[in-house]
Amino acid sequence: MLDKVGIAKRIAQEVRDGWYINLGIGIPTLVANYIPDNINVVLQSENGLLGIGPFPTEEKVDADLINAGKQTVSMMPGSVLFDSSESFGMIRGGHVDLTILGAMEVSENGDISNWKIPGKMVKGMGGAMDLVASADNIIVAMQHRSRSGDSKLLKECTLPITGIKCVKKIVTDLAVLDILPQGGFQLIERAPGVSVEEIENATAGKLIVDGDIPEMKI
Repeated sequence: MLDKVGIAKRIAQEVRDGWYINLGIGIPTLVANYIPDNINVVLQSENGLLGIGPFPTEEKVDADLINAGKQTVSMMPGSVLFDSSESFGMIRGGHVDLTILGAMEVSENGDISNWKIPGKMVKGMGGAMDLVASADNIIVAMQHRSRSGDSKLLKECTLPITGIKCVKKIVTDLAVLDILPQGGFQLIERAPGVSVEEIENATAGKLIVDGDIPEMKI
């Protein structure tokens, strides 16, 4: 089973040289710390940063440099700051190669719910809807089950929807799964020490298991 850092490390293996990448709030922000040394990517935050680096050490924290989740960040050489309208122009214009988001629920069709739980106060959706509507490549970082033990990978989402049929891949604490075009979670890899049976029991939506499933290499 993976912790949050393990999920971020596994997702970092999916990035490719030259990509522009948006990191959502939560686990996705950790991916910045684990980009492979042999590739160059440009990390974007919708509040107006392009060229985010790893999280700063305590002595290098600059309180004026924050990401969309209000965490302090570092900036790479050549990084730029701009207003949010330009940032959303980049997002809506389709200039982001990969978007990594957290989620409360994902359906077997690739629908995502990641912004609101009815009855709980939230400030708003933020940039989530723009990101899922404009991105062709969305990876979700999430826990496979809720705190109560219920599956978060469902036949249909029960919470307010952020985007329809947009998620391509999911990395959880238990597994790596692809969303098939015809629907369904295809099991690609198992987390260390996790069995296929455990993943089947934790997945409420349609799970496709084809052949032997390898263990993740983190």
